[in-house]
Amino acid sequence: MSLRERFTETLKEAMKAKDPVRLDTVRMAMAEMKKRDIEARAAGNADGIGDAEIQSMLQKLVASRRDSIALYEKGGRPELAAKEAAEIAILEGFLPKQMSVAEIEAAAKAEIAAAGATTIRDMGKVMAAMKAKYTGQMDLAAGSATVKKLLGG
Repeated sequence: MSLRERFTETLKEAMKAKDPVRLDTVRMAMAEMKKRDIEARAAGNADGIGDAEIQSMLQKLVASRRDSIALYEKGGRPELAAKEAAEIAILEGFLPKQMSVAEIEAAAKAEIAAAGATTIRDMGKVMAAMKAKYTGQMDLAAGSATVKKLLGG
């Protein structure tokens, strides 16, 4: 089942269950997906965005919510931080299992070896390979930091 179909099914389930947080979160994600579909059509892709791009979009939405949580906690608004945390849990349900720090390091070492990278100048090549293989499974910021550390940057 594609991610689009999963979103549609989850939307129906949330409506039936009268779950407002899940319903609002799924609607927000679907609205973002439609916005990106429109942008893709303008660029010549008549089918809209694919599952890989949807996963990338979801990761950005999760990262945005994590930033909001930090700001809400700093500002003394725990109820808003809790709402954002609930949205993260719902959005992460659509993403594949995320890689641990050890798994990210192992993947980075493998990609560095495969690319023959030796200096920080090779980082772009390594990150391109990691992004192609692990989009949706890995926090690319953590991957980038790991590759930079391993290459001595």
